[in-house]
Amino acid sequence: MSDTPLFSSTKSCWETYTSDEHRAAMDDTAVRYLDFLTRCKTEREVVAYVSEKAAAAGFSDDPASGKYMRVFHDKTILLARRGSKDPSHGFRLVGAHGDCPRIDLKQHPLYEEVGVGLAKTHYYGGVRKYQWLSRPLAIHGVIVKTDGEVVRVVLGEADDEPCFCIADLLPHLAQKQSEQKLSEAFDAEKLSVIMGHEPLPKPADGEEKKSDTPEDKDAKSREANPVKAHILEILRDKYGIAEEDLYSAELQAVPAGPARFVGLDRALLGGYGHDDRINVFAGLEAMLSLEDEPEHCQIAIFWDKEEIGSDGSTGAKSRFMEYCVQDLIDAWSPGASFGRVMENTKAISADTHAAIDPDYQELHEKLNAALIGHGPTFCKFTGHRGKYMANDAHPEYVAWLRRIVNEAGIPWQMAELGKVDQGGGGTVAKHLAEYGMDIIDMGPPVLSMHGPFELASKADLYATVLVLKTFFAS
Repeated sequence: MSDTPLFSSTKSCWETYTSDEHRAAMDDTAVRYLDFLTRCKTEREVVAYVSEKAAAAGFSDDPASGKYMRVFHDKTILLARRGSKDPSHGFRLVGAHGDCPRIDLKQHPLYEEVGVGLAKTHYYGGVRKYQWLSRPLAIHGVIVKTDGEVVRVVLGEADDEPCFCIADLLPHLAQKQSEQKLSEAFDAEKLSVIMGHEPLPKPADGEEKKSDTPEDKDAKSREANPVKAHILEILRDKYGIAEEDLYSAELQAVPAGPARFVGLDRALLGGYGHDDRINVFAGLEAMLSLEDEPEHCQIAIFWDKEEIGSDGSTGAKSRFMEYCVQDLIDAWSPGASFGRVMENTKAISADTHAAIDPDYQELHEKLNAALIGHGPTFCKFTGHRGKYMANDAHPEYVAWLRRIVNEAGIPWQMAELGKVDQGGGGTVAKHLAEYGMDIIDMGPPVLSMHGPFELASKADLYATVLVLKTFFAS
């Protein structure tokens, strides 16, 4: 007879990890993660962090070294470790994404109206627009000059720096807006970031120049837009740029300030970007903590563009992973079949899951919902309504994962995303499944997902790292 209990129930991480050793390790992991989340608010910052940690652990761009690292466009990174078995036996692969919903500045952003300097924006990913109003914002990103110089921008994070914000409409004038549907009440073209207010002082001589030289045309623009001109002067003094340089820039408005412990017991972790940087961190921690040569070759890959469909050259739909795997085959197992390697690979799409919200429990089907604090959530399928646009993990693979995680004594749970006709979403799993590999979604449950300040349990983070370590070492 089976040793498995007749009835199934999830286990609380708090009841499982009671020893001083586990609690100390849990706290240490949480502190490192909050530092990571505070430092990494764009996909470029995530990749820079990962590559720095990986390089310190001996990873390089030489596949023959056995510890391979490749960065692509500073937005996507792949780490690989050689195992005792050659790649034809398949990899143990963990994939996550480093991009998050945010507010991007347009390529021609700066303008002024009624004495206020503003920046036009275009939101990225699944944001609820009203959540980004009336809150402190920082600007992160890069500006690339025509000579190739890359200017890195972080504004609004230091205590002695000003922050930015998007103004909200006062309730006294919002009667019409309050009667509209939420999807219609907030115009995306009115999510303008306030950049400044003080006009540039006029020239001391006060002479009005009327020639048509470029210098004089510039002077007329300054006079017509004194607040915008002052903003441009500040940017030129700080970064050595002109307005045209913003055409070749990627600037993101993100929540300002650090990630923090939440609650009197410091058991929750609050910050911007749990979805999906918590799994980037967990995957990196898991891979770098395993020092012995594994049986199977390992890959950790952290993509960009998941929040907008995984498109583009740095998303999971791109050929980046294929090129890297082929390089590894050439270095570690010349002549091995790429198709056979992929079909023998076991993978986890490490992505967050929606935890039951205490105030909106009716949107979940409780028998198949995730509880915060009960460990990482396996999600057999995602998609929408009738499982459209989903990967659906094979039961043989689910059973194999159950066995290795249960043998390790790690709490975990199985759930799906909301009620059948009320929930839905997608991950990178369906794109990797096209190669024939076994893959399933797994990650810690999160509250306020896609909001500017998401919540996760430090116990779930700790258990997620342990599951990924167990998976890599399997």
